[in-house]
Amino acid sequence: MTTQPNNPLHGITLKTIVEELVAHYGWESLGEKINIKCFIDKPSVNSSLTFLRKTPWAREKVEKYYIWTFFKRDGTRK
Repeated sequence: MTTQPNNPLHGITLKTIVEELVAHYGWESLGEKINIKCFIDKPSVNSSLTFLRKTPWAREKVEKYYIWTFFKRDGTRK
């Protein structure tokens, strides 16, 4: 197994990313910050995961927002 010291998302599942963002912001606020239908129209973790796994551009937006929310500029957790 290779380590990825410069990748803050290494070892963090997409499910964890979605759950932590929802816990931090709530669905309504998250839908306002990341304007993706799966966060706005009847949101759930499972429906969001299904959409994000099929839609690379949306997954990238969510991952970038997660990093911006929970990591400092040097890649360590806030």
